[in-house]
Formats: sequence, structure tokens, C-alpha cells
Amino acid sequence: MSKTVEIRWHGRGGQGAKTAALLLADVAFKTGKYVQGFPEYGPERMGAPITAYNRISDQPLTVHSNIYEPDYVVVVDETLLESIDVTNGLKADGAIIINSQRPKEELLPLLNGYQGGVYVLDAREISIRALGKNFPNSPMLAATVAVSGVMGREDFLGEMRQSFQHKFAKKPEVIDGNMMALELAFNQVGC
Repeated sequence: MSKTVEIRWHGRGGQGAKTAALLLADVAFKTGKYVQGFPEYGPERMGAPITAYNRISDQPLTVHSNIYEPDYVVVVDETLLESIDVTNGLKADGAIIINSQRPKEELLPLLNGYQGGVYVLDAREISIRALGKNFPNSPMLAATVAVSGVMGREDFLGEMRQSFQHKFAKKPEVIDGNMMALELAFNQVGC
């Protein structure tokens, strides 16, 4: 990666989009990248639309603003496709990654004619299978790394395991479940 990769996340409060963006920044930093990871808040309540951002680069970052022309957009909650123009500013050579149980063909009409890459991941099914509950942020994080290529799979998984071991030291079942969710997401996206 020789350029700055910019990612915009769309989700709802409580779904983990902000956490995923911050985790991505943390893991990318640990692999030697220059990073930014930050949320943009409106009315801060459970279920309200939120936006979060990442910049990842091999070079120092000098821009400190929101991201208006992202390389990648991650949609953690597909209901936002009907109320927010998630493709606004999305580069044609980039991609959008959507958490949905519906096939890509059903979602395309909601993307305002976007012609770039479209990836659909059933993060709900993955998280229920791996964790027993609907926590879409881990699968969406792995799908984002897979599609964007901001770091290698093994580097990402190794750093995520260390992060989970630190965060969930007293809950090893949570570590294993999250690692399984990451692996399943990588496999489902197929990058």
C-alpha cells in the first residue's frame, strides 16, 4: 500500500461501527502504519445513525478532517441504505461492503447507480454462529481488511488475537468466538 486508504463506516449506535473503526486503527498502527480512527457524532443515542472514519497510510498523515471521498464504505446496518446516501463521494475504483442477508442484486438499486465493487456479508449470521449473539462489528472489520487489503490476513488476525486476549483476558470463550467470526468473514467475502 503506497497511498492513503480512506474508509467511512455507517452504522447505528450500539452496533459497534465506532469500535470497529478504532480497532482497525489500533491494529494497523501495530503493523507499522500511520493511522487515524475517529467517529462523528450527532444525537448520541442507541440506534441513531453514526459515522466513523479511518485513514491508513505508509506515510505520515497531515490531513485532519472528515473523509468526503472514501476509497471504501462499510455499511453495518443495511436499513441506512434507504435513508442515507452511503455512496456519496465513494470513489469509483473503491468498494462498498454491506452487512445484509439479502443478495447483492436486491441492494444494487439502493446504491444510487454506484459502479464500483459491491460486497455483501451476512455479519449477523456469522456473529450468531461464532458468538451466539448479533455483534456485526467483528465480521465487518474482517471483511473491510479483506476487501481493502490495508494489511495481510495473518498480520491482521495475529494482532486481533493479541487485542482480544488483552481485552477479554477473563473470558477466553469470547476470544475464540471473535477469532472465529473474523475467519468466517474473510472466507465469506472471498478476497
